[in-house]
Amino acid sequence: MPRPRVRAAEVRRLSRSVAPHSRDLRYTPLIEPLSLDEAYLDVTENLRCIPTASATASEIRARIFEETGLTASAGISYNKFLAKLASDHRKPNGQFVVTPAMGAAFVESLPIGKFHGVGPVTADRMNRLGIFTGADLRKQSLAFLQQHFGKSGPWYHAIANGEDDRPVVPNRPRKSSGSETTFANDLTDPAGIEAGVLAMADQVWTWCEKANAYGRTVTVKIKYADFRQATRSQSLSAQITSAVVLRQVSVDLVRTVFPPAQGVRLVGVAVSNFGDNQVAASEQLDLALTA
Repeated sequence: MPRPRVRAAEVRRLSRSVAPHSRDLRYTPLIEPLSLDEAYLDVTENLRCIPTASATASEIRARIFEETGLTASAGISYNKFLAKLASDHRKPNGQFVVTPAMGAAFVESLPIGKFHGVGPVTADRMNRLGIFTGADLRKQSLAFLQQHFGKSGPWYHAIANGEDDRPVVPNRPRKSSGSETTFANDLTDPAGIEAGVLAMADQVWTWCEKANAYGRTVTVKIKYADFRQATRSQSLSAQITSAVVLRQVSVDLVRTVFPPAQGVRLVGVAVSNFGDNQVAASEQLDLALTA
């Protein structure tokens, strides 16, 4: 009987010293970078013969901490969508498994704003339609979701049922590169929030220099204590080739949400709109697991 396919998303935090782990092929050659500090690994065929994806994630997290002193979270599940949600469930230091038996119940209990890929605008549209949780989304017919969300309707219908058939794709060309961090405590102090944004901008810039890939668009992401998200973006006329410019644009963008209406739990910075010097994802990013 074939082994069930499991996906695990592993999240890294705040240091490029973690990046070499993402290119470590000792566990699997199927590694798909998701961001500067996160990736998917398909460990269905585990090269180290570790019996479970959970044990594999535990070993990688232990190695990260031993070699870098940094914590990491991991999500283990049978598809990428659930693995990402599971990883978010245990940030910044832990791991969580969503089994096939748990998938449907896990999805229906979550607020729609926590679904990976459902941004603030879409979440607001869903709320106006009476969709607040995964359970509400599952009640909607495919025809209803197509009527209100067009081509995205079938995707929302699938994830509401815990379904995601996307494979882990190594070496996918990147359209953007970003990094984010979850604060130990929700912050309302602008100086502390700005410090987090600057740290993420520096990490993104480190990748830009290493990959020789420079974009024109900067996006800052803010997640509040109630898990609502906000994004602010600015596109420049030319590629950003200076860390000073990236830092300034990032800070200017986050200042547009000051004073915050409530505590901020996460901030992120991303660069996109690359030129022709963009490199392949396998050269850019860290590790992530799937099994």
